[in-house]
Amino acid sequence: MASNPKQEREARARLRAYQARQSVHERRISRRARDNWIAAIALVIILVLAVGAQIFFFSGGPGTPAPTPSASATPSATATPDAGQNIGDVPPAELAEGRTWTGTLTLNDVALGVELDGAAAPQAVASTVSLAESGFYDGVSCHRLTDGGFFVLQCGDPSGDGTGGPGYSYGPIEAAPADNLYPAGTIAMARSGGNAYSMGSQFFIVYDDTTIGADAAGGYTVLGHVTSGLDELKKQITDAGVEGGAGDGAPAVPTTITGFTLE
Repeated sequence: MASNPKQEREARARLRAYQARQSVHERRISRRARDNWIAAIALVIILVLAVGAQIFFFSGGPGTPAPTPSASATPSATATPDAGQNIGDVPPAELAEGRTWTGTLTLNDVALGVELDGAAAPQAVASTVSLAESGFYDGVSCHRLTDGGFFVLQCGDPSGDGTGGPGYSYGPIEAAPADNLYPAGTIAMARSGGNAYSMGSQFFIVYDDTTIGADAAGGYTVLGHVTSGLDELKKQITDAGVEGGAGDGAPAVPTTITGFTLE
């Protein structure tokens, strides 16, 4: 039987069309499988990040006073040394000399008169005096402000984000108020939640009467108080609130320790 060129051309065209459809179908299947893998990987990454964020949020935050990231939180430090144990080269409590230390803590251009009680909180005062005299605090920021029922300005972290310290950590908790009330002007030490031996360089200034609940480790070491300049601190820094209008975060007015002298 003689071949029909027209029929052969049509057959070849049908074959090419079929092969083209098959190729498109296979590419769609391959792309769908790839997209499914990408979606699965993205979901895993999102879950990991979410879990990590929760762990960070509930781990107590940066090594300063104990307010956790909430309006009712308490001051806390990031370091987590073994409970009941000093770590590193902690200045000896004897440096506090069992006496009252007076001086000036300057934040931006606000000079705060301060008194530190070396008899009531010898270890915390010894550490703070040692750090201040060495110039450790010069240029260090106050990275955290809380308002709306919980009124503290947290300072002393050389990292500027609440994770830093002096290279050592210490305890125990000293001179914490039995009623958990920290009056305006109180200067107290930050620490990790539940750990009395996690204090370092971070401290907080209470600029309005604040109740800070004790945790399993107790309250928060009160090392002294502001004797003058608190109204100016409120006027120039804390009254401006938190950056972005939140209740807990970086001060809206960037704040730096520009001087800290004690004698």
